[in-house]
Amino acid sequence: MTSISQRSSGGRTVRLVALVAVALLMSYPLLWLVASSFKPEQLIFSEPGLIPSSFTWANYADGWTRVGIPFGAFMLNSAVICILSIVGNLFSCSLAAYAFARLQFPFSKIAFGLMLVTLMLPFHVTVLPQYIVFQNLGMVNTILPLVLPKFFAVDAFFIFLLVQFIRGVPRDLDQAAEMDGCNKYQIFFYIIFPICRPALVLVAIFTFLWTWNDFFSQLIYLSQVERYTAPLALNLFIDATSGESAWGMLFAMSVVTLLPLFILFVIFQKQIAEGIATTGLKG
Repeated sequence: MTSISQRSSGGRTVRLVALVAVALLMSYPLLWLVASSFKPEQLIFSEPGLIPSSFTWANYADGWTRVGIPFGAFMLNSAVICILSIVGNLFSCSLAAYAFARLQFPFSKIAFGLMLVTLMLPFHVTVLPQYIVFQNLGMVNTILPLVLPKFFAVDAFFIFLLVQFIRGVPRDLDQAAEMDGCNKYQIFFYIIFPICRPALVLVAIFTFLWTWNDFFSQLIYLSQVERYTAPLALNLFIDATSGESAWGMLFAMSVVTLLPLFILFVIFQKQIAEGIATTGLKG
């Protein structure tokens, strides 16, 4: 029994060491980014190690005001777009999912299938038509093209995720609510919506992550520097014409931009795991 216990303990130790080694290997680029943000400009690429021989805070201090506008203003622009996108997705996608999962209407299955087809449609296919529409509406160089579609359930992935969750909710709850005099809207707001909290938290977190890291869409619709978001502001540190890029300040502001994502994951990691588990098992 002792030898078996020792072999089992040894196996766990080997697996733990292997997992730690893989984790360090996967996180090396991030660790290098953080370490480089504290190095003087001339040592970033000449000194590849993680521990800087010369430590400085100048990259953070100079990078914050490098473009003439405090970097916090760009992060605030990103936060506003993220918050509005979260509100839009939670409202519209939950309503669409409730309709597909609970309501009976003509061509519901066909509509659900067409919605799923849009998951396979590349984003770049719809960029030009959408840009023309928003340009004709006079919305270019505003946040409306980035936020307004979220209020019309354009994210099919979130709709599908919520449909799977709602289908796992017993219909007995709907019937009991109907017996108490509730209509379809009351059933949704008082029964379905609160029960969907794990899936809704997952939708909110994914919306924040994808919107915060979005570069392509924001680059297309935003042209004034004052309206730039954090990803666009980071691009201002790179000068492709002269080759004189502020790498140290770029890395420092990249670390600042990553902090909200890191804090979000630390706070909501349990909810993320719960949401993925529940939406994956339901339906």
